[in-house]
Amino acid sequence: MATRRKSAPPLAKPPAPIAFDANIIAGVHTILSLAAFATALFFGCALHYKKIVKNGIAGYPQEWFPSVSATIGDWYPERNFFQILIAITSGPRFALVFLQYYLARHRHPAFSKALLTAGLLRTLSCGGWVYITSNDDHDAHDVLMVTYILCNVPWMFGGIATTPLQSLRARRRRRVISTLFFASIIPMVYFFVQHKVYGIPGAYTRYSFFEWALILLDVAYDSIIGTDLSESNLRVAIGPSLDVKDVRTNTLNRSEDTVKHSPNTQSKDANDPPDILTTDAPQSDGSVPYSKAGRLESLHETCALLLKSHTREPVSFLCDVYLSYIFWSLFTSLLPTLFFFSVWQLGVSGHELALLSILSPALLGISFLRKWALTRAGSVTLQGLSLAGIVAYALPRPSHRLMAVAFANIIAVFHRSAQWSLGDRYHGIIAALGFALSALSKHANHSNNPVWPMVTHNSGGYNKIGLALAIIALVEQTLRPDVGNDPEETAASGPPVEKKEKNSAPDTPWLSSSVALGSLIFSLHYLLSEPGTIISWTWTGYSNGQPNGPLPHVHGFLTIIAQSFGILLAILAERAGMNPLASQVWFMIGSCGAYVLYSHSDWLGFLGGLLMTVFLMSITPSLVLQLSGTAHAGKAFFTAFFTAMLLYLANVWTVAYAFVPFGGSLLRERTDFVLVAQFAALSLSFQWRTPTPKFINTDSDTLTSLTRTCSVALVAVLSLSSVLVTLYRMPVMGPQPYRKGDRLFNAGIWTVHFGIDNHGHDSQRLIRDIIGDMKVDVMGLLESDLHRPVYGNRDLTRVIAEELGYYVDLGPGPNKHTWGAALLSKFPILESHHHLLPSPVGELAPAISAVLDVFGTNVTVVVSHNGQEEDPLDRELQSKELARIMAEAYPQPTIFLGYVVTKPHAKKPNPYEILVEDGLMYDIDAEDWDRWCEYILYRGLYRTAYARISRGIVTDTEVQIGQFAVPKHGFSLVNDARETRMRRTWKEGLPESHWFPMEYYGNQFGGGVNGHYYHVFHTPLYYKLPDDAAL
Repeated sequence: MATRRKSAPPLAKPPAPIAFDANIIAGVHTILSLAAFATALFFGCALHYKKIVKNGIAGYPQEWFPSVSATIGDWYPERNFFQILIAITSGPRFALVFLQYYLARHRHPAFSKALLTAGLLRTLSCGGWVYITSNDDHDAHDVLMVTYILCNVPWMFGGIATTPLQSLRARRRRRVISTLFFASIIPMVYFFVQHKVYGIPGAYTRYSFFEWALILLDVAYDSIIGTDLSESNLRVAIGPSLDVKDVRTNTLNRSEDTVKHSPNTQSKDANDPPDILTTDAPQSDGSVPYSKAGRLESLHETCALLLKSHTREPVSFLCDVYLSYIFWSLFTSLLPTLFFFSVWQLGVSGHELALLSILSPALLGISFLRKWALTRAGSVTLQGLSLAGIVAYALPRPSHRLMAVAFANIIAVFHRSAQWSLGDRYHGIIAALGFALSALSKHANHSNNPVWPMVTHNSGGYNKIGLALAIIALVEQTLRPDVGNDPEETAASGPPVEKKEKNSAPDTPWLSSSVALGSLIFSLHYLLSEPGTIISWTWTGYSNGQPNGPLPHVHGFLTIIAQSFGILLAILAERAGMNPLASQVWFMIGSCGAYVLYSHSDWLGFLGGLLMTVFLMSITPSLVLQLSGTAHAGKAFFTAFFTAMLLYLANVWTVAYAFVPFGGSLLRERTDFVLVAQFAALSLSFQWRTPTPKFINTDSDTLTSLTRTCSVALVAVLSLSSVLVTLYRMPVMGPQPYRKGDRLFNAGIWTVHFGIDNHGHDSQRLIRDIIGDMKVDVMGLLESDLHRPVYGNRDLTRVIAEELGYYVDLGPGPNKHTWGAALLSKFPILESHHHLLPSPVGELAPAISAVLDVFGTNVTVVVSHNGQEEDPLDRELQSKELARIMAEAYPQPTIFLGYVVTKPHAKKPNPYEILVEDGLMYDIDAEDWDRWCEYILYRGLYRTAYARISRGIVTDTEVQIGQFAVPKHGFSLVNDARETRMRRTWKEGLPESHWFPMEYYGNQFGGGVNGHYYHVFHTPLYYKLPDDAAL
């Protein structure tokens, strides 16, 4: 009997999907975020108020408002409440990131992916610093926090850029909130410095206000996407999959989340994103029929969006900026590399001829060379060859490094001049951004460019990383898609540009523009290549325990921000079709800034320098463009770099007139002449008679909107990075003396030979090591003013001050025309003054007189660098002035640390007797006859030890260190007779806290540390304290 097959029962109708407006997600995210922070703040204040407002400087009532980190990460239960709520917030947060990508993916295909990446990194790093507190892992917490803030730059500016033009409300709110966000960072940094560096009670509370403001502004910014979602009528549907062709044959229904437009949308803008799913109208039973064609089309579109790269133009842009950075690094490395030989010979050595390498643009006059340089193969080949200047770090001999760097500059300057002659605005912007990046890299690396050949991995270099990135950039340039058929336009010259029809204009005068460009190159290099240079121009010391003006390691980021703002002005001017070189008023404003920098000190002078910085960076793209299109490219760019070379020589003559022939008598101590010449040359590029620029290629290529956006974003990243670097480099605590309880301190003097060791490398870290090992509390460094192109525009004190913790007085600046003197102190500097000692014949001699708070006792310290043996009149007059300064401080305890050039006990008019007798001072050891240059004198203190340490490879001069004991507060010095002062003892006769490091015992055949050892006496000398000394 045949069996009957039963028909399959009908499947139950799937439930209708749950749908809601997408802007609800934004609201939920905002509520949860605010609830997380508000809950932590409430419970923290309610349960642990005095604990969370207390910090390493002060507590309640000086500090009365908690910081974000103390509120969310230190105590139970507020920490746990916060972390639970933040975990719940992560879902809506990720959803908002993907929704913003969805809204922008068709209008801005390239930026939407970058925005998605930034949003994801921002969210993940937020989770990192929330769940890894500073108490768990301080470094990881800081790195993740810095990453989060950096990601806010592309997230916020990218959000503004991708907001539809018709969404006026959202765009306006994003601009206002992002501006307030980044503006709040400046006062936050200021109060953080007041708290961390100067230890001012109450400063951390003010810092906390701005820290909480950043949190609120950050949440407010993310809430704006709710407006975008509301205007686009997006709805989220959660329910059964619509991917069902025949529900009776499909045994697996897959649940998925889909996003679709609300069915009540009346109209659709052409730029609005398409629906992900195309569906028919609902059926009578309320179900939605399946559309296979719509799904396949949507699937294909989604895969294409995921697989197709829309980021090539931004990547090419970043590669071009990095290669521009490499050019500026090579260009600025030439002078300090060749100066090594001049230092050791104290005169012209012949190696200075390497400077002629920057005149290679003369080869542009050879037509086929210029054409080849502008092809892709030529451009990549030349830039690849120029990397020899980066590889030079591996060469052991200074002469070989100089040859490699000179060769690299021949190639690099020739290639860069060829690019600048192309005639598009893109290369001008790239030149400015590359220069600003080089300045930032020095600020981040203790004033040393990390890819210079004079800086190796032992001295803070990142040469291998820099070289690898340069190779990657060249590979990208090699594989870059063509942008046209003209080889000059396809010469790996950057991302596509918007073309305008070029008119064939007659050749135009080039000489004045060439001279102006040469002056600009010199001005950028001399004044702006290191952010602390203009600060050193205005530095005058301390008053009432506070610095009179900005400090390089604390306020150098303001110079980077000024550079970035100048570039931003250039971008805005280009977009508006304006030419900065057509504004005579703008030139006058820039000149006024330079005048204020030169003629005023401290904050006023620094503000003038910032104004000048904005001016110079704003005209850089236009001035580069001004020479484009000339038929005399070889002559034009040769003249430009020849002008720069003359200004370099003039700058050297202002201070090295005693050692350099020609021009010394004319330009001796006349930086004002050089500065006037700089701006007079710059004025030649400005239009003074006719209403339109005399030679601006107005019909040249213009920047694409994406290039402008990338430039603005990079400018923001540079500015924010400079702030974050400053915060990262900030010492965790203020300077502290090495011995607090014994009332002992070490004071030393060292002539450091311009921070270049005997092998031609930067010596900052070698100096740091010996100062740290010897526990020197007060150090005088001579030949320390490096803020000139020939010295590399470096700050010799940065590594020591930031890593070991010192108060710093930089001494007279580069505009004072000395070799430099600097004072480092573990003790607060109450007052300091700079002196230019009488020098009628030789070079100008610097000196610093400062009052230090040493264990509650005011101690005067004098640091000086006197003239050479060849100028006896200078040495006599200088010694009399120093003796006057020390005598006026009597009877206050005083220490003299100086470079004197005299024999011990030499009679007047030799410096020794003048300083000791007229200055009312004691020699640290009157029986040490083997001295010539460096001397330590003292009074009003107990001298307990004296050490002379060999120079090693750091310099040509030894280190001298004296150890002193400060009488107990309220007690005066007792038994100060010569016999008492000269009672020597072995180290075992003193407490171990008096001993110098044992590791430095040795000789030239072995022992010691890094080539340093106790020499002359082969041991430190120790002295007995008077029996009735009160310490």
